[in-house]
Amino acid sequence: MRLIRSRELKGQFLDDILNRGRLELESVAEDVKGIIESVSTRGDEALFEFTQKFDGVRLDSCTIRATREDIDAAYSLTREVEVRALRKAASNIKRFHKMQFSRIAFEQSSGGVTLGVSTRPVSSVGIYAPGGKTSYPSSVLMCAIPAKIVGVERIVMCSPPSPKRKFNPYILVASDIAGVDEIFCVGGAQAIAAMAYGTKTISSVEKIVGPGNIYVTAAKQLLSERVSVDLPAGPSEILIIADDSANARFITSDLLAQAEHDENATCILLTSSERTANEVRERVGENLKIGLGSETARIALDKKGIIIIVDDLEEATTLTNLIAPEHAVIMTRDPSSLFPKIRNAGLIFLGQYSPVAVGDYSAGTNHVLPTGGSAKNYSGLSVRDFVKTISYVCCSREGLKSLAKTTVTLAEIENLRAHSESIKARGV
Repeated sequence: MRLIRSRELKGQFLDDILNRGRLELESVAEDVKGIIESVSTRGDEALFEFTQKFDGVRLDSCTIRATREDIDAAYSLTREVEVRALRKAASNIKRFHKMQFSRIAFEQSSGGVTLGVSTRPVSSVGIYAPGGKTSYPSSVLMCAIPAKIVGVERIVMCSPPSPKRKFNPYILVASDIAGVDEIFCVGGAQAIAAMAYGTKTISSVEKIVGPGNIYVTAAKQLLSERVSVDLPAGPSEILIIADDSANARFITSDLLAQAEHDENATCILLTSSERTANEVRERVGENLKIGLGSETARIALDKKGIIIIVDDLEEATTLTNLIAPEHAVIMTRDPSSLFPKIRNAGLIFLGQYSPVAVGDYSAGTNHVLPTGGSAKNYSGLSVRDFVKTISYVCCSREGLKSLAKTTVTLAEIENLRAHSESIKARGV
């Protein structure tokens, strides 16, 4: 990992960090456009061709979709302890998102005027579950359960084929637990295009959600005018704020954990302690040397692993808000004092015993989060992503009377006579 002082964080180096998402997407945009165009014009034929090319798996219209027999077989390929873990995570995710949903709609009445917000689910949702070298059944739970809670009628999932077998058994089991309706063995930008345009085999959806690599993220952004998408959720990111009280072993383990997601993962430590900075850097190197970190993690930390020694924790919060990381971890003596100062982050973890891994899997919060600095403008995935809110007004005669003068006056200011007459006509 690169070790610098905050005063060195300037110029092109700083620009590359702040614009990391845009730079990555630009690098693949033309390739992704070609894939999207091919799927939009050639449909299934293009899907099968790209799956063969990128994943080395030959599919057809009969084998691309998972059957009930495939799902039942998946359970036999997983251990009971694994299924229990998926069910426990699903239960926690369901509990947290039900609480979210209960707080969206409301109604308030005063003086004969009732105002409120009601919700309506989108009709169909497409979920992308990353796969390839490894599988992410947790992403299936994170995307499908909130959609199910709000009442989405049709939930479709696409995930890349497993190297050993067509469908990854954990993906199928998670999909079954979460209530996914249709499961397809296709990944990458081609899967996003298929869910957006529709093919003979995969019907189009109203919204696409889920994390993925830069090709998936680029495809979602390029197709966002055709289909609603959730947020830019690309390669994983972690930013840790630490002082001299932080446990260097904990910091090291959290950096390695996020780095193993993707060779393009961003891993940053901001610390006011030179001792902590040096100890973490040494521990990271030792862990990688003896094989405690994967090759993916080594590449990620070499490319985008940075330890920054800041003057104080105030500077750390300022930099955090500039960088806007997917995951922000506060390992200081008093995490709660810094928490209100962090405006830009996908999800915040407070204290030494709140590793990002519990957010990834089991706590119940959603792990589909904005990356590439988009936490400045986006929130993490929630039940709100699967509903439209409709406000409503219901006035009694007395209620309308209380609003009549204000309404007529403003309508006349804007020279909209029919507006004012619509009030006067009611004789209030």
